[in-house]
Amino acid sequence: MRVNELNPRVLLLLLTAIGLITVPHIGHVPLPLSVLFFALLFWRLLGVWRPYYLPNGKVIFLLTLSGIGLLYSQHSGVWGRDAGTAVFITALGLKLLELNKKRDVYLLSYLAFIVAASQFLYQQNIALAAYSFLVCCILLAVLVAINSAQQHNKVALRTATTIALQALPLTFIIFALFPRMQAPAWGLNNHDNNQAQSGLSETLESGSINRLALSPKLAFRVKFDGELPPQNQLYWRGPVFSYTDGKVWRAKHYDYVTRYQDRLKFSGKAYRYTLLLEPQDHNWVYALDMPVRFDASVHRNSNYQLTSRTGSGKATEFSLVSYPQYNTGYITKTEFHENRRLPGSPSRRIDALVNHLHGFEDKPELFIQQLLDYFRQQHFSYSLQPPLMENNPIESFLFEAKSGFCNHYATAFVYLMRVAGIPARVVSGYQGGEFNAVGQFLEVRQANAHAWAEVWLHGKGWIRVDPTTAIAPERVEQGINVQKQVETGAMSLTAIETNQWDGQFGLKQAEQLWDSVDYHWQRWIVSYGRDNQSLLFSTIGIGSLVELVFWIVATIALALLLLAAGLLTVQRKPEDPAVILYRQFCRKMAKVGVVIRLGEGANDFAVRAKTQKPEIGDVIDEITGIFVRLRYQRCPSERDIKLLKQCIKNL
Repeated sequence: MRVNELNPRVLLLLLTAIGLITVPHIGHVPLPLSVLFFALLFWRLLGVWRPYYLPNGKVIFLLTLSGIGLLYSQHSGVWGRDAGTAVFITALGLKLLELNKKRDVYLLSYLAFIVAASQFLYQQNIALAAYSFLVCCILLAVLVAINSAQQHNKVALRTATTIALQALPLTFIIFALFPRMQAPAWGLNNHDNNQAQSGLSETLESGSINRLALSPKLAFRVKFDGELPPQNQLYWRGPVFSYTDGKVWRAKHYDYVTRYQDRLKFSGKAYRYTLLLEPQDHNWVYALDMPVRFDASVHRNSNYQLTSRTGSGKATEFSLVSYPQYNTGYITKTEFHENRRLPGSPSRRIDALVNHLHGFEDKPELFIQQLLDYFRQQHFSYSLQPPLMENNPIESFLFEAKSGFCNHYATAFVYLMRVAGIPARVVSGYQGGEFNAVGQFLEVRQANAHAWAEVWLHGKGWIRVDPTTAIAPERVEQGINVQKQVETGAMSLTAIETNQWDGQFGLKQAEQLWDSVDYHWQRWIVSYGRDNQSLLFSTIGIGSLVELVFWIVATIALALLLLAAGLLTVQRKPEDPAVILYRQFCRKMAKVGVVIRLGEGANDFAVRAKTQKPEIGDVIDEITGIFVRLRYQRCPSERDIKLLKQCIKNL
């Protein structure tokens, strides 16, 4: 095996680039495959200095079989994002052991570029984009180095970075103007089983929401066209739970019911906003309660919850309009039946409580108020870590624990309403959010997950009742301090701030600045699709295919002309200080009758000058010697420059 055909410096640069490209995939591929890859990488790295340590053909064949076995054991199929990524990484590691020719460098580099691109199948944030750009510059430097006569890594890195930066304008033009294609519904992500995102689920049970209360992960961001709604109106509607077996609540809706529902009536102020959803498991759109206008890609079901008709595995932007004040009107027979259903006969204690609060005889409005007062007066408390209530959770919460999170209060409240014969259901979603003063948008995180109740009242329709406010009104009146809540494990609140950034830059402002940059990156780069492109086309006046082709050709031609002009322009290098000083010397000699001839060297001129002016021969020799050292030695000294300047001055 000829292992010395490649320059060791180029090999180290290539191995470094491949290692850096694979680092972001450590959490994406199974641990045994990651261990195998980095073991092979270290083996090949060791072979740079100890070539005889590299395996022969038989060992490589056995390693290949082992890699195939690991791939088969760690994945249930060969299709999909995760399986494909694992195949490429394993092949990249195995190919490293055969790296000994220039052709192998090309093959490994192209394979590494594919692995780098596959990172964006998992996340598309700006930090990863910058990281991938830098690592790909290193990989491109490898290709520059092996095609260069002098294989200096620093020069290759500088050249590769210049090439990559020169390509950015063309990349932007193609990205912005080239027609956007809709990804097929049967994309690679549909075959992956381990891509779950944290967030609300289709079921609601004890502990399902308070687990999210300790997650700082972003759920969505909202930018309002104007002022923000009051904090106590920031209810972001998610799945609605109507069916329960006494322990678990499940979302249930009937699309045919929408044909018989009353028409929504709105009043008060309308809020227009843009909602940027983070990738999630479901296609739910968490609109401000109650949405009235939304994109054509969005559907509103019978529970007034918005769902997206497109995929949910990527960040998506929606334009919405909501009215916090609304009336849903009458209730259909199906809704009336489903939202009064009980999992069984209530216990005597439950019946006694409802009877004590006059739930069977008073108007629903009075019973609601009496139940909220009961929560306040009977020493109920709000806790992120309530005691376990596995058996009869509602009854245990009401009579024994008396401590819980929002879902405990919402489910207990709805259950008691149904016992009293009042249609009621549980609504989950998010409440509140943190205002980003730098970007002027609202950030809603998983810690803002919340559950509340809806009760149907005659003449008013479905109205929101948040029983949590009876115990912890500050949960709704103030925003959550997510960072402190995650650190302490206990509820932490802070007043929402909508003031402008005052210019005092600190840690919080730096965090908000980064979030603002990421927000615009997600909006205009990651979420750039047909709608964004149509808006751009209408802005610049593109109305037909012919105009689009003209713009693409014209902008690409202009970018290439500017690039060519920059490459062809001869940049004047700064003149050597020693040459400038030597010219001063020549001008002084010319004044005394000794003129340097065209093409005459410094030493020849010194010999002739000493012949004509022997009285200053020593000075001429000293000046010439210093100039020759400065001009032709490898590391000129700053001290010699000063000495040369002084000698010429004294001449």
